[in-house]
Amino acid sequence: MKHIRLTIQYDGTGYAGWQVQPDMPTIQGLLEGALEQVTGENTQVISAGRTDAGVHAIEQVASFRSSSRLTPEVFQRALNSLLPPDIRIMDAGYCSDGFNPRYSARSKRYFYLIDNSAVQSPFLSRYSYHFHGALDLGAMRVASGPLIGRYDFRSFQGSGCGARTTTREIYRIEITRLNEFEVFTVRFHGRLVRIAIEANAFLRHMVRNIAGTLLEVGRGVIDAQAMERIVLGRDRRLAGPTAPACGLFLEWVAYPQGDMIDD
Repeated sequence: MKHIRLTIQYDGTGYAGWQVQPDMPTIQGLLEGALEQVTGENTQVISAGRTDAGVHAIEQVASFRSSSRLTPEVFQRALNSLLPPDIRIMDAGYCSDGFNPRYSARSKRYFYLIDNSAVQSPFLSRYSYHFHGALDLGAMRVASGPLIGRYDFRSFQGSGCGARTTTREIYRIEITRLNEFEVFTVRFHGRLVRIAIEANAFLRHMVRNIAGTLLEVGRGVIDAQAMERIVLGRDRRLAGPTAPACGLFLEWVAYPQGDMIDD
């Protein structure tokens, strides 16, 4: 049986997230339905990240097993012919039998996009959260410091999280102001703020809760020096609100070189 790896890009606006849900459109559900049409098999597609409703992906990684004789290149073409235009298979290849998109990952990087323009472009409303007030990026960067490292991130865990442990390790956080932003090969202009976070793994809503807290720091509601207390407090009530899903992107997933992915 072949083990096929997919790199998937999608606009999550119209979907109830990655994971299959009854009577709701999901990325996984559409992929598995398309695979059944192609192979006649009832196939489970496993992903690196189970993105929530409205969250986008630039390089989501997934895999499935099939007894079909089709090559990865044929799978890519066949799936793209059946999937809606806001979901695309960007690459396909073979992977080793032991490869698991989620558990084999070395790190993942998400970014959250804030449109800080006075008036939001209608073309950016699907891909960013609009906040037109002043933002102190210096304070936001100071506040991000205590988040870097291995900690119990219970203060940033969303409700309904089934993780066995709330300990995660954040490797880096970058907060940058952009004058232009390219998404899905389209370039937009405006006052944009990007919060990029790379970690070994994430809790449910963790990035959006961190982004919402940093936004509160930027607008002066939460003091930048309070972040360490928020982290060590391990209490969701100490942190800021959950930022809307529309601004969140799964940017990429990194894997160890060598035996896990075989093209």
